[in-house]
Amino acid sequence: MHRRRRSALYVPASHARAMDKARTLPCDVVILDLEDAVAPEAKPQARAQAVAAVLAGGFGDREVVVRVNALDTPWGADDLDAVLPAAPHAILVPKVSRRDDLRRHEQRLADHAGTALWAMIETAASIFRVEEIASAAADGRLAALVVGTNDLVKEAGFRPGADRQPLLGALGLIVLAARAHGLAVLDGVFNALDDLDGLAAQCAQGVAFGFDGKTLIHPGQVAPCNRAFTPDADAVAAARRIVAAFAAPENAGRGALRVDGMMVERLHLAQARRTLAMAGAADQPDGA
Repeated sequence: MHRRRRSALYVPASHARAMDKARTLPCDVVILDLEDAVAPEAKPQARAQAVAAVLAGGFGDREVVVRVNALDTPWGADDLDAVLPAAPHAILVPKVSRRDDLRRHEQRLADHAGTALWAMIETAASIFRVEEIASAAADGRLAALVVGTNDLVKEAGFRPGADRQPLLGALGLIVLAARAHGLAVLDGVFNALDDLDGLAAQCAQGVAFGFDGKTLIHPGQVAPCNRAFTPDADAVAAARRIVAAFAAPENAGRGALRVDGMMVERLHLAQARRTLAMAGAADQPDGA
């Protein structure tokens, strides 16, 4: 079943009040961050607070993910030791550059069946190996790719404008790799907190690229992001008509049908079902 991940809000785990507030926000995913958003001296306290927040629950239907520090840092192993017993929905691994970067995490997750792996794609090397990284899905733990545009821009020396032109090739490759291996894929953050028009434009670009949603850095970005990644009423109605057409007894076993004057195939049925899931709509025809 497709899970909605339109908005994934990073919350510094060093800020207990921010984690409390995240329980009330309409985001689909809460990412409790132990990495970039937390100063080195605050990491042990942030780790303890993240664990306490996961154990306390209260996040409702929101997916709870913890971004840990990399295992080659002084904090990464301790992060996993503390966080995994709390059983978040997923662990987000930063700076994944090759398939082998996930293997040690997979080994650590072996005794924690309910926790998935998510991988940050944010290095130059990762773009050349993104399909190899995505292939980790075959081992059953990797569930999502998350674009780290800020780190990628910094490492590559890009100077992206509002259209993110230097990043477009990389973004396309990441989405294709995710789709090739059945993974969710989330776009990078938008840094200009007061530029809601810019946020809307970048969300629309993410929708056009086929991302499932977008990572965010401020609560004020959640509602605009949800609107952008939620299919509109016309798209939902069209999807329901496709689902209904293929469900009709007289069309049993058919691979292609005429719907709304267009030829649709079973690949369009899969797209229609994804549209309904993204909209939070029932997989039923109009009027059902």
